[in-house]
Amino acid sequence: MESPSVKEKLVLVMGGAKMIHNDVTYQSAQPVTSNDGRTYIPFSSIAARYGYSITYDALKKESIAKSAQHELVFKAGSGFAIRDGVKTKLAGIPYISKGYLMVPLRSWGEMADSTIAVVGKQITLKWSIAVMPQKPMADFEVQPAEIYAGQTVVTYVDHATNTTGLPFVEERWDGRMDMFLMPGIYTVTREVEDSNGVWSDPYSVTVTVKAPNQPPVADFATDKTHYRIGETVHYKDISTDDENAIVRHTFTGNDNAFFEPGDKIVTLVVEDKHGLTSTIVKTITVMNEVLYTRDEYDRLFTAAGDIYTIDGQAVRSFPAYKYKIISESAQMVRSNSPETLVQEGIEYYAQMTGKVRFMFHNVNKIGYPVTIHLLATNMGNSTVNYNKSTMGMGGPTPSPELAGKLSTSRYLTSLVSDPAEEWSAIRPGETKEILPEIAKSPLKPGDSFSSYVDVYSDKELLYNIVVVAAGKDAVTELPNLQVMPRDGKHVRGTFYKADRSIDIEDQLGITQQLIQIGEKTVDTILDGIDETTGQLEYNLGNYGVLYRMHLSRVAPRTLISLNARGGLYTGAFLVNGQLVTVANNQALRSSDQAAVLYRTGDSEESVDIVFTIASGSNLPVAMTFTPLPPLRL
Repeated sequence: MESPSVKEKLVLVMGGAKMIHNDVTYQSAQPVTSNDGRTYIPFSSIAARYGYSITYDALKKESIAKSAQHELVFKAGSGFAIRDGVKTKLAGIPYISKGYLMVPLRSWGEMADSTIAVVGKQITLKWSIAVMPQKPMADFEVQPAEIYAGQTVVTYVDHATNTTGLPFVEERWDGRMDMFLMPGIYTVTREVEDSNGVWSDPYSVTVTVKAPNQPPVADFATDKTHYRIGETVHYKDISTDDENAIVRHTFTGNDNAFFEPGDKIVTLVVEDKHGLTSTIVKTITVMNEVLYTRDEYDRLFTAAGDIYTIDGQAVRSFPAYKYKIISESAQMVRSNSPETLVQEGIEYYAQMTGKVRFMFHNVNKIGYPVTIHLLATNMGNSTVNYNKSTMGMGGPTPSPELAGKLSTSRYLTSLVSDPAEEWSAIRPGETKEILPEIAKSPLKPGDSFSSYVDVYSDKELLYNIVVVAAGKDAVTELPNLQVMPRDGKHVRGTFYKADRSIDIEDQLGITQQLIQIGEKTVDTILDGIDETTGQLEYNLGNYGVLYRMHLSRVAPRTLISLNARGGLYTGAFLVNGQLVTVANNQALRSSDQAAVLYRTGDSEESVDIVFTIASGSNLPVAMTFTPLPPLRL
């Protein structure tokens, strides 16, 4: 097939330096000149218009112009040039003018396969350039990334391209295999041919083939083979894999301790990243001798935050310590009514100055994704400076209890870390988003969200808690929103004296005792106002209230636990500055369950506990103090 060509045209004017190439004007290094009846033009300028690259051989004093078709060699003072290695007589002798080699125009045209027409002072050169079809590219990819000898089926993903858009009619492969049988390094090469008959250059990919993958080897060890009842069994996973790529370890029967004699079957299954598994089964013998009963063992060794079983009926007989509460000046806004969102709008608004703790807890039942926003408007005549500090968010999640647990634990973690205050300013009449973090993740239908945040302003701000469809600009929508009606069950309002201190100087833990929280007699319900209606509001459950409990004297070897008395409870506590998540990945669901908060050592200790009631959980709860059993060897 004959290659296509492009027609070229160059117009010159005798005595002029303009070069009009395909209707585009260029400037020649020297004018077209007549010398001894011959027309000359600068070598560099004419070569550039023809697309030739030029070089100079200083040793031979030759100027060379080169293209895909020809190589033309000129030399000042020589009446001959060389075209593609053949000596050619010139119409005139090249010479140097102002540092430029001037060559006879007619000779150049003939050597460069051009036609020349002269009309008056205008000279027109025409020629054709063959357009070579661009080669296709035989690009491909080998998958998967990891290939194992005799195991992996290899696929070849075609990424070949052809700028002409023409289809490929043939391909050649070298080294291609659907499965490599031996480990090693291989080179796979491909060439493709398009319908123009143009072949690509070879395209190669290096393939590393690993030795066949071996299944993992499951194994574990215990510190002994025979145990007493209630004796801790220490398991050590010593499984191995040829690639050290075990992704899953599944034990069954591996209790921390056993409370019935006999042979106990323990199984371990391990799985590598390729899905190959290995199983091992071992037997542990439990003797008749008793080290600890189940109750003793649980109280001694259950990890902080984990659940153990207790006699919920017996807890009711524990003497309740009659503590006193000191209410401290602290502002708190609770936005929990309506808890179930059924429309867009304003959940709550309040005009506040100083430090405010905001608490939200909602479930989206609107039917489409929504976002919750805390907005602040400066209604005054001067700039208001504000900051936010301690913060905790939970959700979005389908579980209201998990949302409340996460927001509580994260708020307490933030509180103990004492985060730097983030200051901003709001100009008169301006509305700003105070907590953009909560709006980043829309609540899908059925999702729950819970949050705490501490905000401070040096002058009064009007705060609005609003709900809008995901994607809407809450600040723009605010003037068009209406206050949502209350749901008649949950709480919204502004509350003061929302921090409570409990300071107990008496010794606790010598005998079984409990401290009741949320039982409404000592831990009375906080009252406030619903600013949207002006009505008195009671903070049922005292959610959002921050409790700081200082226990001056907790007896040696005392177990402090949390026992749910009102139903499901989950949340978090700061105990001596350490976060304890109640029930860890579970929840207290009955009065026959307790979660470990802390154990004192062999001497009396002071214990500080900071907490807030987790949204989605139920009250009351009991904080129990029980003596630990003696340690035995």
